Amino acid sequence: MTQWIDACAKDDVAEEDVIRFDHAGRTFAIYRSPDDKFYATDGLCTHEKIHLADGLVMDNIIECPKHNGRFDYTTGVAKGAPVCVNLKTYPIKLEGTRVFINIA
Repeated sequence: MTQWIDACAKDDVAEEDVIRFDHAGRTFAIYRSPDDKFYATDGLCTHEKIHLADGLVMDNIIECPKHNGRFDYTTGVAKGAPVCVNLKTYPIKLEGTRVFINIA
């Protein structure tokens, strides 16, 4: 089942940055890459459940603010200790100036 949720405006996410999006008791992270593409992952680090939106974005990597674990936010793949469990990723679509996430 497809469930597209209006998450934010495109301009809410600066280039090479991340924002937090909460919906139905869940937390997501929405990213804008240097080449102006949008991505979404679970919003909590798989290591200690810290909000990734408080982390540092560099190219296609999000670094957790607590222990500096790294993920490729385009694929969810864990890239640096102490994280070893990948992030779940979610499809994104743009409609006009709005960013939608498929959380199904």
